[in-house]
Amino acid sequence: MPAQTIAERLAQADRPTFSFEYFPPADDAATQQLIATVDALSPLRPDWVSVTYGATGAARYKTFSAVGAIRGQTAARTMGHLTVAGQSRDEVRRAIESYSRLGVTQILALRGDPPGGGAFERHPEGLGNATDLVRLVRSMGDFSVGVAAFPDGHPDGDVDLDARILLDKQEAGAEFAVTQLFFDAQAYFSLVERFRSLGGTMPIVAGIMPVTVPSQIERFASLSGSRMPAWFEAELRAAADDKQRFRQVGLDLVTRLCDEVLQAGAPGLQFFTLNRSTATAEILGRLRAMPAAPNPGHGGGGNSRP
Repeated sequence: MPAQTIAERLAQADRPTFSFEYFPPADDAATQQLIATVDALSPLRPDWVSVTYGATGAARYKTFSAVGAIRGQTAARTMGHLTVAGQSRDEVRRAIESYSRLGVTQILALRGDPPGGGAFERHPEGLGNATDLVRLVRSMGDFSVGVAAFPDGHPDGDVDLDARILLDKQEAGAEFAVTQLFFDAQAYFSLVERFRSLGGTMPIVAGIMPVTVPSQIERFASLSGSRMPAWFEAELRAAADDKQRFRQVGLDLVTRLCDEVLQAGAPGLQFFTLNRSTATAEILGRLRAMPAAPNPGHGGGGNSRP
């Protein structure tokens, strides 16, 4: 019997799902770090893991190498990311075929940013957006396809347009969405509400970034579309002179964020691990230690703990 797809797992789970995102290592030291992280987090039994995508030739090779290595290390479903930026349609097709050869049938379809940065420009022989990519992936085999969602709004659009585009992705064949990182639970709730009001039905998994070091404040501020609420940032800055206290405050705030979205019915959490294990494992442990409450996102029959 074929293994459950991510979409099936989300539909049938009696609890919120949780998953881990990794990125392809750049060198031998980073490879050892990734291996150690996967080893440390695998005993937590994630519902799936995902690997980000490099659009250039060398980065693309590292993506597929990382996917193959991770599939050999964990029994969890493995989802590969795929973008259209900077690539022709044929290059994207070959990437899909590479995933298929690796046994990867779960793909997160993204527009992506140009490899060199700057504004997105469609490749002369490429696809124009993630919706086109969803259609292409679905046309090439028995793939389960997820897409990105933007609680704080996509840098190139507005929140209402984002909801309509998310619906377009669903109608093209996407079965679930994973949000970009966010720090305001209300932004997530508003996104879900806008999408549902348009008739959208696919589950929207909350993307979670642990905050552990002061430099992340400025980094997140520079990320397009990622807004840290003033009160959230103020609590972090108040602890910025003490690394240990900052880490504690950051983990407290992110744990509260996770709890809030789960209590309101989020179908799952995806942790952006940055190829590190400790903070993610600690937040997940805290959540599991909290009292469970009925999760309206699971028809009232499940609970709010991953």
